[in-house]
Amino acid sequence: MGIEFMDNSTQVKAALSEGVRAYLYESGGELQAQTMRNSRVDTGQTRGSYQYKVAEGSDESTVHVGSNLQNAIWEEFGTGEYALHGDGRKGGWFYKDARGRGHFTKGKRPNRPLYNAFNSLREKLKRRLGEIIMSRLR
Repeated sequence: MGIEFMDNSTQVKAALSEGVRAYLYESGGELQAQTMRNSRVDTGQTRGSYQYKVAEGSDESTVHVGSNLQNAIWEEFGTGEYALHGDGRKGGWFYKDARGRGHFTKGKRPNRPLYNAFNSLREKLKRRLGEIIMSRLR
């Protein structure tokens, strides 16, 4: 009685790769949507600027979620006396907004839309990765 070895490693690697790719797109979309829901709205410009991008590599693939607007950094980490790490400008300052109105402020409190989106979805995204990978391997 002989034993026959079947090498399915190529198919398994392809299925894993396909599953990871699908997961990165799905999780990027979920994180983007939750970040947008978490964002404060004045004009809606920052909320609408969040995007995600999947970077596929031969050894590693990643998804990046973020915004190219400077205000997104201020929303995430705060400014002035309210800066997240306490390293903001102290004493306040005067500025004019886009509508030309003058304001005195001591800074902007951090809202953390991206951080909070990730934390609220973390367990769901972990479970979803397992589901996607298992469905590809069946």
